[in-house]
Amino acid sequence: MRIGDNVKIQNNVSVYDAVTLEDEVFCGPSMVFTNVFNPRSAVVRKGEYRRTLVRRGATLGANATVVCGVTIGRYAFVGAGAVVTRDIPDHALVVGVPPARSAG
Repeated sequence: MRIGDNVKIQNNVSVYDAVTLEDEVFCGPSMVFTNVFNPRSAVVRKGEYRRTLVRRGATLGANATVVCGVTIGRYAFVGAGAVVTRDIPDHALVVGVPPARSAG
């Protein structure tokens, strides 16, 4: 885990080992990072942590969820309640929840 300068982490946010927050990142209230892609209670997966990188100046809105293994670009804005499952480019605005994948 690395937290840069001037980062704001609001109430109810946990930042895990494999998360890097560059300078001036904003983490809104109750937003969530994950660190294991497919967690199971009875299976130790510390060796499977996926790295998450939040680039300089990005904003993560309240109650957003960032699934591990992604990079969020410089000054990108993730709207409140959004679910991030893939990389976000610099300066992008993303909102909502991606559609479910079929089990096939």
